[in-house]
Amino acid sequence: MAQDPGTRRSERAMGLPSVTALVAFEAAARHEGFKMAAADLNVTPAAVSQQIKALEQDLGFALFHRNARGVTLTDAGAQLFRAVRRGFDGIARTIDQLRETSLNEDVSLQATTAVSAFWLTPQLTRFWREHGDIAVSQTVTDSAHVARPCDLKIFYGSPTDEVGDVQLLFRDWISVLGSPHFLRRHAPILPEMLATLPVIRMHAEDRRWIDWREWAQLTGYDGGFGPGLRVNNYAIAAQAAEDGLGLILGWEALLRRVIDSGRLVRVLGPRIEAPHAFYIVARSGAPAKALLLRDWLVASARAA
Repeated sequence: MAQDPGTRRSERAMGLPSVTALVAFEAAARHEGFKMAAADLNVTPAAVSQQIKALEQDLGFALFHRNARGVTLTDAGAQLFRAVRRGFDGIARTIDQLRETSLNEDVSLQATTAVSAFWLTPQLTRFWREHGDIAVSQTVTDSAHVARPCDLKIFYGSPTDEVGDVQLLFRDWISVLGSPHFLRRHAPILPEMLATLPVIRMHAEDRRWIDWREWAQLTGYDGGFGPGLRVNNYAIAAQAAEDGLGLILGWEALLRRVIDSGRLVRVLGPRIEAPHAFYIVARSGAPAKALLLRDWLVASARAA
């Protein structure tokens, strides 16, 4: 029952006696004898006796009454036994819960509303066709702050924005999109018409998303913009554009399914590359099934 010196130092730092001695004490108290405790721990009775003596010396009081018939707990020993049992029982319950959680808990994944609606959820539909045994719980939020960190997080920004194993998902291009009906009604759409045409403005908490002002700076457009709807959710903005309410700055990779279906079309050039990219980060200690999902999403994004 030798003990690593580093373990002894950490126990001393917490004001605890030797854990090895406490294990020997718990077994001896439970069996009311050193012989059966030794059999339980697969050591000799002398080793158990030595641990108990060392523990009593360390504590400064006796834990057992010793007589010819064996040993019985002192009042102090009985009190310590109850405390040790509570501690060991609590540890055992926690380990069981952690094992159960590790086996059954969903993979948790955080994404913004737009990423979830336009890119992630369709990807998960395909993923489940191959890995139907892996349950995924999405935390959909446009806020950077969540109460409980997820196993995985998809974010737009730079790889240094998050702590963990960060991998690139995809880069994106931005262009002016509108519905086919909007295009037919106003065609041909020229850059100077932006000063009077309705444009849908997005006000996001994350200032890294491109707005019309930044688009103008990047493209060299020096005119104004017409009135239009203001929203703080990109999924709503895209739906409003589909409904013909105005023009939108379209993130083409994010909206690929919408564009491919013809529900939104490019009405005005040029395309500009988004200054940042979409990444996925796995938190430290993420379970293997979360890493499997991460790798699958990365491969799918790069194959697109």
